[in-house]
Amino acid sequence: MTKKIIVDKELCIGCGACVNLCPGIFELDSDGKSSVIIEKGCGQCDCEGAINSCPVGAIKIVEE
Repeated sequence: MTKKIIVDKELCIGCGACVNLCPGIFELDSDGKSSVIIEKGCGQCDCEGAINSCPVGAIKIVEE
């Protein structure tokens, strides 16, 4: 099974905390909401910290 990072766009408020903690994985899209650049993570930044920093719990890791 592979792990994948996902963002629930309906929950995301566009605060940018994930982008600040893990800019190699997250970016704010044209709607001002978080978007995942690399779904598998990069292994170099604090993806877990970025996920935990989301004030609305819009970011999750799922297994496929």
